[in-house]
Amino acid sequence: MKLKRLLVGALLLLSGLHVTAQDTKMNDFISQLMARMTVEEKLGQMNLLPGTSATTGELKNSPLMQLIAQGKLGTILNQKGVDGIRQLQDAAVKKSRLGIPLLVGMDVIHGYETIFPIPLGMSCSWDLAAIEQAARIAAKEATADGICWTYSPMVDIALDARWGRIAEGNGEDPFLGSRIAEALVRGYQGNYGPENMMACVKHYALYGGAEAGRDYNTVDMSHIRMYNQFFPPYQAAAKAGAGSFMTSFNIVDYTPATANRWLIDDVLRKQWQWDGFVVTDYGAIAEMMKHGLGNLPQVSALALKAGTDMDMCAEGFIGTLEQSLKEGKVTMAEIDQACRRVLEAKYKLGLFQNPYRFLDKKRRATDIYTTEHKQAARNLAAESFVLLKNQDQLLPLKKQGKIALIGPMAHNRANMAGTWAPTADNSKYITLKEAMEQALAGKATVSYAQGCNFTSDSTLQKDGGFYRATPFKDSELLKREALAIAKDADVIVCAMGESAEMSGESSSRATLEMFDVQRELLQALLQLDKPVVVLNFAGRPTVLSWEQAHVPAILQVWFGGSEAGDAICDVLFGDKVPSGKLTTSMPQVTGQEPLYYNYLPTGRPVGEDRKEFQKFGSNYFDVRNDPLYPFGYGLSYTTFAYSDVTLNGRTAQVTVTNTGNYDADEIVQLYIHDVVASITRPVKELKGFERIHLKKGESKVVKFEITDDLLKFYNSQLEYVLEPGDFEIMIGPDSSLKHLKKAVLTIQ
Repeated sequence: MKLKRLLVGALLLLSGLHVTAQDTKMNDFISQLMARMTVEEKLGQMNLLPGTSATTGELKNSPLMQLIAQGKLGTILNQKGVDGIRQLQDAAVKKSRLGIPLLVGMDVIHGYETIFPIPLGMSCSWDLAAIEQAARIAAKEATADGICWTYSPMVDIALDARWGRIAEGNGEDPFLGSRIAEALVRGYQGNYGPENMMACVKHYALYGGAEAGRDYNTVDMSHIRMYNQFFPPYQAAAKAGAGSFMTSFNIVDYTPATANRWLIDDVLRKQWQWDGFVVTDYGAIAEMMKHGLGNLPQVSALALKAGTDMDMCAEGFIGTLEQSLKEGKVTMAEIDQACRRVLEAKYKLGLFQNPYRFLDKKRRATDIYTTEHKQAARNLAAESFVLLKNQDQLLPLKKQGKIALIGPMAHNRANMAGTWAPTADNSKYITLKEAMEQALAGKATVSYAQGCNFTSDSTLQKDGGFYRATPFKDSELLKREALAIAKDADVIVCAMGESAEMSGESSSRATLEMFDVQRELLQALLQLDKPVVVLNFAGRPTVLSWEQAHVPAILQVWFGGSEAGDAICDVLFGDKVPSGKLTTSMPQVTGQEPLYYNYLPTGRPVGEDRKEFQKFGSNYFDVRNDPLYPFGYGLSYTTFAYSDVTLNGRTAQVTVTNTGNYDADEIVQLYIHDVVASITRPVKELKGFERIHLKKGESKVVKFEITDDLLKFYNSQLEYVLEPGDFEIMIGPDSSLKHLKKAVLTIQ
């Protein structure tokens, strides 16, 4: 046994991994277990299937239960509830030959039953501590209901707002995306205690680069771009210790990610020295047949040989690999390695020590949707909202008079939580109308009218609503009702935009402007010559150029989760000051997409602030190049002043002063531009930020240390280098050059 331990340790050291006593103990345990396993049982551990909707009484004879008892299924997904999961775990532990416990996964994307803002919204808080807390609360609630593995965080860089899954990520910037990825991994996993679950980083890799913003579409880019712009958040999550990764649907270098050995084995495992397990996305192995890579046995073998360890819902591993082994198309060592990685995950989660570790019914009653959790979600939602316009300081509204609340999202319980919230209990969450009535009780009156459908096209509304589409009603009747209450109001609040499922997976949009009937209603309301506030619900950057020109106040509220109604009222009526900053550029027109701030210069540049068309320059003749609202942008109820940037060696600093009338938070942002390099470098890159709180009249000095790592990049040889020379150091409230204070740092 001692010799065996030494051999295992030596092998791991040779692979570049640090070996601890715990590692050795785990390896011994798993080696002994695998020595007793048949090939079919090993493949069973690599097989992941959906849970069942059968009642607890029906579970006993379900096909799922039989597969588990036969050792042909090691992991299930999307089975909610302690009682059902306990029965399935019983089958694994008590009925299968070796009693190997189940791993239970779920799409816990932005909360379990306490739902936080959609990830894109959360990222606009730039509040890493609050984001980590959100993940910790999600883990606490999920593990109280039997779930120990989440398919989150999604860290795909998304540059095209037409892509619906931009809602599920952290925006367009690799630096901010990396910091959020680390925070989410820490929050979910902690030290793998009984209230922690394993993270699954997705979608590896480049899923956000789909051509034309069309989901599941082709991705094609250079390796330099991968390493400098798209890979950093994945690498950060790997370094943070994420227990698993999920492959993406798209191709990378013309090979589907699930069968891409360079991507999985070379980059993820060897270059980044990551040692978790890799699972496919839903049915991805079978989808490789449509990419033209062969039949199910062929593509299953390709996935295994590339380093994929678990097959989600294609049944390619369990159905074909034993025959492929006999035919010499895969090796026993490849199957053993994949099986081992899955078993290691179960060991790390403590399932071998206690298979029922996450099945405590008492916790179900005490740890889910608690007052504390609701307050955390409400606070983060308020931080996620971005004030886009506030003409004549219309906001915050006073808690007095008559308020007309109008729009398809004003009283829409099913859509408040936002996309990708399969564990939400919408019956518990209040609508914006209900929240506003509570906030204004005894102080002001609220009149409500839906006002319009989401769109004039009933089929589009149904398709965009997916399983929770808003019923389609008579448009003219809705409009008359809205105008009737608006005429008698002192101020009009319009809750408009998308429904929850109009963004998210398989929700790509070719146009990003406000839908027709909503715009028509808004135009009619503005003609009443009363103050109008637009609350823009969206899971992506949308086009608000007309609204910016005509509406006095616009608050981007994304989808704020289970506490969205109360959080919106907190900001709308001034109990909290908006502090969110955009993590995606918002375009003037859809045709600007993909649009992002850290673009590469061209040989014929046109300045960001240039308004007139420049012939033979890199610009459009019908719209300026710059976004309507840039990355990092967000107004406040107060104002802030920035001093010039000063450099003291490698330390850059500014003094920020609250020059307005409200105590408030500001997000101070550091950007760097490498002036001369061996390859073309972006015009600016976010390299630091700090969220500070300033009382009115207060000033603070904010300092940033310019480390070597902030100046490094991958060159044409994919070497991570710092090249000496001049670097522009820019600090300000957003990414637009007109708002950034500059200094030059010279590195010898």
